[in-house]
Amino acid sequence: MTLFNKDAKSFTKLISIICFLQLSALNGQLRVGFYSESCHNVESIVSSMVKEASQREPRMPAILLRLHFHDCFVQGCDGSILIDNVKEAERNAFGHEGLGGFAEIQTAKTQLEVQCPGVVSCADIVALAARDAVVMTGGESYEVETGRRDGRVSDLSFASKMPDVDDSIEVLKEKFKTKGFTEKDLVILSGAHTIGTTACFFMPKRLYNFTGKSDADPSINPKFLPELRSKCPKNGDVNVRISLDNLSERKFDDQIMHNIKNGFAVIASDARLYDDNITKAVVDSYLEITEKLNPNSSSFGTDFGLAMVKLGRLEVKTGLLGEIRKVCNSFNKM
Repeated sequence: MTLFNKDAKSFTKLISIICFLQLSALNGQLRVGFYSESCHNVESIVSSMVKEASQREPRMPAILLRLHFHDCFVQGCDGSILIDNVKEAERNAFGHEGLGGFAEIQTAKTQLEVQCPGVVSCADIVALAARDAVVMTGGESYEVETGRRDGRVSDLSFASKMPDVDDSIEVLKEKFKTKGFTEKDLVILSGAHTIGTTACFFMPKRLYNFTGKSDADPSINPKFLPELRSKCPKNGDVNVRISLDNLSERKFDDQIMHNIKNGFAVIASDARLYDDNITKAVVDSYLEITEKLNPNSSSFGTDFGLAMVKLGRLEVKTGLLGEIRKVCNSFNKM
């Protein structure tokens, strides 16, 4: 009888431990160094991918940075933007027009599957690649929390609330607010446009029909308007790409803030940041730092890193939620 009681107590303790571990997994948290023991080369593998891809395609850092934002803004940072083998996949939504970097993320995933099969999520690869893209272009590094699981849903209808290039500042603020972001976050994350290009596809309304009267956006500096129109002529090739920051397209810096203030923002949504007292003050605060009027304030680079960490926590799946995909563009077979 004593032996039975002892065995019963041991069994009960074992069940308790298992339940505790399952609960801990279900409530798993992101943390820096999540793969330190299970796949210690993950960051170096992703970093090498970003470096090699950027050597082949100079626009790649901006492409990978944009991919992370678009992934996180719809259903959270769960790699759902990568799926392409389902009907009406998320990546086909209008708001994701022009996204790239899918093959590069899969390249890193393939290498990681050789070293640590079934361990690293595609969502974490996207997040790490975004950080490395910032560093690759001269931006400040920041620690990336990992431990995300890949989502099991990809539906373009969920992308209907993506920020649009022609949104008013009120709409932009509301869209970011619903995701838990402040006006300052809106400005900082928009600052990602300090690198990369856009397509003339996004320019017609701003350049030729801003209020429906065949006019241009009045916030465009008169000296800049002819240049934009020459690059994106009316009824011209909408696939032509133009720099988001004419002065330092491939350098991660705060020049975008100067452009917004002075009427040299390329896309309408960036220009709109100077239409609102709160977002305008945020833009101006970084210009004050640059001009050394307020040298004790934090820099744009530092704040951008903090905003990216916040973005990376958006509606993540951890623990027992989601899955670790075998390939990034396809859900695992159930």
